[in-house]
Amino acid sequence: MYLRRISLIKEKIVNPNEFPFIIPSLKELTALDITKEVTFFVGENGSGKSTLLEGVAYQCGFHTAGGGVNNRYQVESSSSILGDYLRLSWLPKINQGFFLRAESFYNFASYLDGLAKEDGPGVYRAYGGKSLHQQSHGESFLSLFLNRFGSKGIYLLDEPEAALSPARQLAFLRFIHELVKEGNTQFIIATHSPILLGYPHAQIYNFDTAPITEIEYEETEHYQITKGFLNRRDKYLDELFREDDEETTP
Repeated sequence: MYLRRISLIKEKIVNPNEFPFIIPSLKELTALDITKEVTFFVGENGSGKSTLLEGVAYQCGFHTAGGGVNNRYQVESSSSILGDYLRLSWLPKINQGFFLRAESFYNFASYLDGLAKEDGPGVYRAYGGKSLHQQSHGESFLSLFLNRFGSKGIYLLDEPEAALSPARQLAFLRFIHELVKEGNTQFIIATHSPILLGYPHAQIYNFDTAPITEIEYEETEHYQITKGFLNRRDKYLDELFREDDEETTP
């Protein structure tokens, strides 16, 4: 492990009534202790988990639209709105790693194509040997994981399941496990996936509460809703559609 604590420097905040400090989870944030090699951030969209992860990436020196410390390219709104207000506690400090942001992955793939035009196709060696745009969305993500992620580093992933089928999410779990076993890798992952959240002995922080709380896998809404739906699909759908019918009935 490398990153041990994420702290919000509240004395630097000029206006606590501005975004993102009005997000309940961040408004109540003082510090999060990171105690496991694999840590998950969970919560609804808008709960602050991606905003905090982006701020961590900024403090790591990673490109906030996706990439590592050596990736520099222009993307609109790629700066962090929270990064300058965070303090990271390390033991030891490391700048090796990568920030994956699913929503801006296209821009990162285009950046690599631009480098390849200038420096040659050797640029693609760390990404499966060919342009990420020439691979399916899921293939490009796995190429990144398998070829760009090494045995030493901190990897920050924002909703990596966006391009992964359930089978590939399982393959990704195995990949994480292989890297963690080597003892020099740390992952912090913002996700909605109950499959990824199932990684054994992981730390899970719930951003739907204020302050942010640590919870067990079975306590997550992602697990409970998925399990309930799979076990009682007909009942879930009947209740869901009945509510919909009642809303549309004049």
